[in-house]
Amino acid sequence: MTTSASLLSITQVSKSYGSTVALHPTDIRIERGEFVTLLGPSGCGKSTLLRIVCGVTPASAGSIVLDGQRIETLPPERRDIAMVFQSYALFPHMSVRKNLGFGLRMKRVEAAEQERRIAHAVEICNLGALLERSPRQLSGGQQQRVALARALVMQPALLLFDEPLSNLDAKLRESLRDELVRLHRATGSTSLYVTHDQAEAMAMSDRVMVMNSGRIVETGTPVQLYRRPRHIFTASFLGQTNLLRVAIAEGVATLPWGECCRVDGLASGTRNAQVSLRPEDIALTPDAQGPGWITGRSFAGASANYTLQVGDVALRASHAGATALLPVGERVALTTLAIPLHALEGPSP
Repeated sequence: MTTSASLLSITQVSKSYGSTVALHPTDIRIERGEFVTLLGPSGCGKSTLLRIVCGVTPASAGSIVLDGQRIETLPPERRDIAMVFQSYALFPHMSVRKNLGFGLRMKRVEAAEQERRIAHAVEICNLGALLERSPRQLSGGQQQRVALARALVMQPALLLFDEPLSNLDAKLRESLRDELVRLHRATGSTSLYVTHDQAEAMAMSDRVMVMNSGRIVETGTPVQLYRRPRHIFTASFLGQTNLLRVAIAEGVATLPWGECCRVDGLASGTRNAQVSLRPEDIALTPDAQGPGWITGRSFAGASANYTLQVGDVALRASHAGATALLPVGERVALTTLAIPLHALEGPSP
């Protein structure tokens, strides 16, 4: 038995297929009750890491400690983990009730305890009217709720989610996203969630681990990663941004339109840096002598979105609550709302 302060501790876990490295040595700590998301593009290693944690894929190196026990050599059924799949993976020949009870029967949980757990999961997942239906009689959203309830009845130490909402339409995906968060809070479960969808990660997570090329690039709360990213990849992957290369003098950057802003996070002696400036952090004001001009615009209901040019630099700007649009071709003055800026690490995307 090994002790660990965190519920899940992953230490130097890696995975290689011959000379191809799918996952570089990786360290993760997840506290009890946290909802942590692995976010990144396809092929970044997030699903590989999830499969290693659940035991489907063996790690090439490293250790995994779950609730004080080393589990990296245990088979999946002996790890105190339940997984919700992208494909739901329900038994088509069983009713919802039998799907919920299958894992409990395999673990020989007493009948009275089975009924108690199933009743609780049915209540919190709102499945009471569906218990005698087969999976083929359910909508995609209903099937996903059954898959979640089936995982919850096992009362695992850790819940794993492998892009569980990606097969659903946008409106249903948003609805179930909110429902998953509610259930997570209600049950106090600990969850590790994999997705490439930035909106899901930002809306659901206590912390997000951004992955790229088999590595965790940066970890933080959604607000930290969006507002104050440290790495260029994080800034460019999470939402839209303007990546600007700026000259630095005494900790102050001169932006392409001549405005001066303080920059944090600079290495000693830095003379130039790259910074991230979100579109909503650029205010535009009509000005016949302004350094920029509007090259495109679109209305998105809650905001007006613009593309503009300042010299040879193309930018994006976004104004919330706009009631009128600036015309294409109009010259504008620019003002930065996000001060100070933060110097970014890493190569340009």
